Amino acid sequence: MERKIRVLIAKPGLDGHDRGAKLIARALRDAGMEVIYTGLRQTPEMISEAALQEDVDVVGLSILSGAHMGLVPRILKSLQENGMQDVHVFVGGIIPEEDMPALLEMGVSAVYGPGTVTQQVVKDVRKIVLGYTEE
Repeated sequence: MERKIRVLIAKPGLDGHDRGAKLIARALRDAGMEVIYTGLRQTPEMISEAALQEDVDVVGLSILSGAHMGLVPRILKSLQENGMQDVHVFVGGIIPEEDMPALLEMGVSAVYGPGTVTQQVVKDVRKIVLGYTEE
């Protein structure tokens, strides 16, 4: 029996729309993962602290505000400062294609735009954490 993957889903910044975050959280939960949803308007430090307290494998960030290039580096830095270099981060939301390579270069494991199939996220999280996918 494989261990349960622990995922924190967070909404950093002032964006107040969380339908996508809740949809991803539900898909990951339905796939057998333990999911913690932090709610709206989280600071990078709040997200990092929640990830530490919950001992998660993955942090999923939902950003629709366009502030991803400011928020993501702060979250990655805060995770590192908390000794969580092994925690994977994925980002979803309204992310321009030209910003995706920069986010991946920063250390983000995956970037998802509108219309991403939830099963792709599930498959990717399993691969990122466990090193393989089930077919």
